[in-house]
Amino acid sequence: MTPHVPIAVIGGGLGGLTLARVLHVNGVDAAVFELEPDRHARVQGGMLDIHTANGQKALRAAELWGPFTKLVHPGGAAMRILDHEATVLREESDDGSLERPEVDRGQLRDLLIDSLPEGCIHWGAKVTSAHRLQDGRHELAFADGSVVIVDLLIGADGAWSKVRPLLTKAQPAYTGVSFIETDLWDADRTHPEEAAVLGGGMLFALRGQVGILGHRETDGSLHVYLGLRVDQDWVDTIDFSERTVARREVLAHLDGWAPALRGLIEHADTPLIPRRINALPVGTTWPRRPGVTLLGDAAHVMSPFAGEGANLAMYDGSELALSIVAHLGDIETGLAAYEEAMFARAAEAAAESAGNLDVIFREDSPKGLVAMFAGFDAEQAADAADDLVPYAAG
Repeated sequence: MTPHVPIAVIGGGLGGLTLARVLHVNGVDAAVFELEPDRHARVQGGMLDIHTANGQKALRAAELWGPFTKLVHPGGAAMRILDHEATVLREESDDGSLERPEVDRGQLRDLLIDSLPEGCIHWGAKVTSAHRLQDGRHELAFADGSVVIVDLLIGADGAWSKVRPLLTKAQPAYTGVSFIETDLWDADRTHPEEAAVLGGGMLFALRGQVGILGHRETDGSLHVYLGLRVDQDWVDTIDFSERTVARREVLAHLDGWAPALRGLIEHADTPLIPRRINALPVGTTWPRRPGVTLLGDAAHVMSPFAGEGANLAMYDGSELALSIVAHLGDIETGLAAYEEAMFARAAEAAAESAGNLDVIFREDSPKGLVAMFAGFDAEQAADAADDLVPYAAG
């Protein structure tokens, strides 16, 4: 007899784990199927800033706010914008307010994993196909040959989701920007010039359609991305397995840059890893179909330039879980309510992300990014002035 699973979450990233956790604290069980063999299978990426409007709400719904605050990276919310000569154009310190606290993605994922009951996560479970059955349920097939029948199927399986085709034909497309990712270990001791130019938190160093984005990690390393507005096939013209050759080709894009900024690539301790940045069309939706939905990148993968990907995934997970709990007698109504709200917030964030990409990688960069932050300052000043009006009038 084919095993039966009431709620199956495909993908053990931040969104899927948050969903499972919020369901768990509300007395509802879910099974998480993750293709990686264990939590240590790969490095989980760099730092995340967790926003008050979504990611922090998700953590509170998961009853993990207290443990989360112990993971916050002191000073990590600092930010600086430089030009290619390393001239500081804008600098912000970390005020410790927890407005957008920085945390290591891997540590946050571990917190969520450890919060779930043993056996909730099925490791090494790679979905190979998902089929709709006539009764509204779904059949999942796995790489090991096993099959399960699912009442409610939730795709939290990222940009190239196996579940998404059940709902829409939309697929991610290249945004025009590619990243080259690398790390510098023990930076203050072994790479002092690079550590100094990056600063204590986040770095944007920009020149036209080339940018270095980096962050100081909790372990003292520097996690760096070189962003380039290039053709989609550019990464295929370089043999990244040949480290010396790849480094020379990539550094050609940094001719004329300050030595310390070039050093973030030239003196990196890890191989250069190319990543095309892809995104779903802004405003992607689908009609309500029984027994299945999506969250996070599976639903609305976007470029990282609004800083909302992980935050939205976690918030999707918590909001979907709460909607399921509130509609246990009528799951379809709960799914419809979740999707309506998710579509709206995802479209807004995706449009912001696409707009920010153009600001960061436009011909006169970094002027656009500096002006954008100046605009934020003006808005805050205006809001503060408005807040004082009643007192002045009194």
